[in-house]
Amino acid sequence: MELPKRAGESPVLVELEEGKMYAWCSCGLSEKQPFCDGKHAGTEFKPLVKKAEASETKYYCNCKQMNNGPLCDGSHKA
Repeated sequence: MELPKRAGESPVLVELEEGKMYAWCSCGLSEKQPFCDGKHAGTEFKPLVKKAEASETKYYCNCKQMNNGPLCDGSHKA
């Protein structure tokens, strides 16, 4: 299995809007981190698409090394 590219060493603070769909980049190639811009085409990666359940602030993973994306779990520290 191919490993994703690290898009950064720290999480990205994201203001989520309730009911809006978000496509988190899992490959690390997107120029619109932490979100997908389609650069995964031709790879085995696919974006993780989720609907925001509430309007809130979350830290989205940018290192792509977490155990359960898209939210940061501190894996970038390892």
